[in-house]
Amino acid sequence: MTPRVTRLAGLVGSVAYAAFVGWLYVRQPQTIGQITGGMASTVGAYSIDRASFDDGLRFFRSDRFVEARAALQRADSAERDARTQFYIAYSYYRQGWGRVYVDRRLFQNGLDAVNRAAALAPGGRLAVDDPDLGMKSIDELKAELERGLTRDLSDLNPLKLFRARK
Repeated sequence: MTPRVTRLAGLVGSVAYAAFVGWLYVRQPQTIGQITGGMASTVGAYSIDRASFDDGLRFFRSDRFVEARAALQRADSAERDARTQFYIAYSYYRQGWGRVYVDRRLFQNGLDAVNRAAALAPGGRLAVDDPDLGMKSIDELKAELERGLTRDLSDLNPLKLFRARK
């Protein structure tokens, strides 16, 4: 190899490494799955694990929300699929919902997941055509989660006991 080719290869390697470090700094992935999924989505090669997603939906529909979240998180380990994140947020909503009160920790986790879904969806909009869901869009789910996290006088309304979970 000539010295010129060696310098050029070194420059290309250095620029690629600097770009990777910059990407890590901006995205701040927490797991190896997020790193590999993020790199794959950058080049358009990311896809979810369909079998785990189907398992998650089966658990979700049978009201086993902890198991559903585990399967859905396994399906989208890089947290790059808006639809999967929507179902994760919805599972937090359904598990945390109560006639008298809501579990604020679960609702906050659901709000975090629905915000991830909104960030991933094109234009921040996602509509899921699932007949089992009472709320079919990110906006509806986000509004319901935020409503559950606020405290006001309407919390004292006894008619609240008759409301239905969505």
